[in-house]
Amino acid sequence: MSSTSSSTPPASAPPHRPARVRVRRLPLAGVLRPNKPSDIWFKPACSVVVATAIPNLTLLALGRLDLVMYTMAGSFCALYTHHLPYAARARALAWVVAGMTASVAAALLTASLTGSAAILVAVGAVLAALQKTLCDATRVGPPGHLIFTFISSATLFAPSDIGQVPAHLALTLAGGAVAWLVGMAPALLRPHGPERRATARALRAAAAYADTARAEGDTAAAERARSAAAGAVHAAWQALLATGSRTAEARRALGRLVVRAEEALAAPAAADPDALRSWAARLRGTSAVPRPAGVRPGERDELLGVEAELAGPTVPLWRRLGPGSPLLPIALRTAVGCALAGYASLALGVGRPYWALVTAASLYQANLTLTWNRGVQRVVGNLVGVLAFAAIAPFAHLGHAELIVSCLALAFGAEALISRNYWMGSVCVTPMALLVTEFARFQQPGELIVDRVVDTLVGAVLGVAAAILVTNRRATDHIERALTAAERAIAQAEAGLAAGAGPVEPARRGLTAALVDLRAAADAAAGEWWQRALPEQRVVAAERAGHRTLAATVRRSRENGPATRDREGTADAWEGAPA
Repeated sequence: MSSTSSSTPPASAPPHRPARVRVRRLPLAGVLRPNKPSDIWFKPACSVVVATAIPNLTLLALGRLDLVMYTMAGSFCALYTHHLPYAARARALAWVVAGMTASVAAALLTASLTGSAAILVAVGAVLAALQKTLCDATRVGPPGHLIFTFISSATLFAPSDIGQVPAHLALTLAGGAVAWLVGMAPALLRPHGPERRATARALRAAAAYADTARAEGDTAAAERARSAAAGAVHAAWQALLATGSRTAEARRALGRLVVRAEEALAAPAAADPDALRSWAARLRGTSAVPRPAGVRPGERDELLGVEAELAGPTVPLWRRLGPGSPLLPIALRTAVGCALAGYASLALGVGRPYWALVTAASLYQANLTLTWNRGVQRVVGNLVGVLAFAAIAPFAHLGHAELIVSCLALAFGAEALISRNYWMGSVCVTPMALLVTEFARFQQPGELIVDRVVDTLVGAVLGVAAAILVTNRRATDHIERALTAAERAIAQAEAGLAAGAGPVEPARRGLTAALVDLRAAADAAAGEWWQRALPEQRVVAAERAGHRTLAATVRRSRENGPATRDREGTADAWEGAPA
C-alpha cells in the first residue's frame, strides 16, 4: 500500500498565519451543569469510608480524637489509583503514601520551628506548587494535588512541638498502611477488574465513534468522538501493559478485544457497534472474557501495541519537569495564587488563612478557562456547603460518635457527586472540612461559617487573578512540539507502509500516542486566555492525516494475518512488556 493512498502528507498542511495575540472569553454557560457520574465513583467512595473509619473508631475507643488529623492524612490516600491495574496500583499507592508522609513531615517541622504566619503561608504556597507539579508530572490521577495541599496546609497552622513529630508521622504512616490495604483488597475478588474496565471503555468509545461517523460523516462531532475513542484505546493498552508478568493470558484475551476497538476506530463503516457494546457489557463481573468470532482456540491473534507502552520509551520524570515543561507556568500560578490568597486572608484577620490557600490551590487546571470554571464551581459549592454545615452541625455536636458518622457520610457523598460536577462534590467536602477542625474541640458554627465564606471568596478571586496575570505562553510552544512529533510519527508509519513488507505496529503505536498527545496539547492551549494564535489548521490536518495512516496500518496488519507472523515473537512481546 503506497503512502499516497493512505494519507495526505503533513507538508501539504496550510501555511502558518501571521502570529497574533488573542484574548478569549471566560464562559459561564454550562459551568454548573451535571455530567454523567464516573463508572467507578463507588470505589473511591467506599474505600475512603473504610480507610477512615478504622483509625477514627480506634482513636475514639482510645479517647484520642485530637489525633484524627494525622491518621486522616494517611487514610485519604485511599482516594487514589483506582484506575490502575493492581500490579501498578501497589507501587503507585505506596508512592502516594510516601508523598503524603513527606508533605506532613515538612508541614510539622515548619510549624514546630516557627510561629510566623507569614512564613507559614509562604511554605504552604511552595508546597502547593510542588504538589501540583509532581501530581501532574506523574499522572497520579484524581483527586490530584488537592488532598496533599489540604492536609499539609492544615498541618502547618496546627500547634506542633518538634518532639511530637515522629509520633504524628507514625500515625500518618499507619493510616496510609490501612489505605494501601483497602485499595488493594478488591484484587482478591476481581484481580483483573481495572484492565477489564479500561477495555470496556475502549469498546464503548469505539462503538460511539462508529455510530457518530455513520450518522454525521466527517463532522466536528465525529472528530471529537474519534479523538475520544483513540484516547480510550490508548488508555486500554496502557492498562494492559501495566498488569504485570503473571497475567499474560488475561492480557491476551483482553488484547483481542482492544484490537477490535482499534479496527472500529480505523474503519467505522465496517464496524459492528452492537457487538462492541455486547463485549463491553460482558466484561462486567468475573465471567470469562468474551472471545470474538473467528478466533480459534489457541490461536495467537494479531495483538497490536504490545511491545512498548504506546508512547515509546517512558519519559523520565526529570525531563517532564525540565526548563521547557508546560507544567512550570501552572506551578508558578499555583505558588503566586496561594501566596496572594493566604496573605490577603491574614490581612483580613481570618483565623484560618490556610482555607484561602487551599481554595486557590484547588482552582488550577490545565488552562485558564478550566481554572475559571473551577473557580465558579468552587464558590458555588462552598457557599451551598456552609449551609449544609449549618444543618448538620447540631447532629454532629451531639457527641464524638455522631461527629465521626457525619464525616464518613460526607466523605462518601463527596466522592459520589464530585465526578458529576465539582461544585456538587464541594457541597459535601465543605462541611466535612469544617467538621474535621472540631475533632479536638467543638466550636461555634457561626464563626466557622463566616471564616469559610470569606476565605472562599478571597481564595477564588485572587487565585483566578493569579492565573490571568501569570500567562502561559508555553501552551502554544507545546502544540508546536506535539505537531512536530505527530508529523514525524506519520512519516515513519508511511515509510513502513511504502516498504510493502514487515510489521508496521511499532510505528502505528508511536503514531497513536502522538495523536493523543497532540489532541491533549490542543485542548489545553485552546483554553488559555492570552497567547499567540494557535496553528488550528495544522492540527486538524495532522489529525486527519494521522488517522488515515492509522487506518492503513491496521488494514495492513490484518492482511498479513497471524499465520504470517512470528508466533513466538508475539508471545515474547507480551511476556516482556513492562509492568
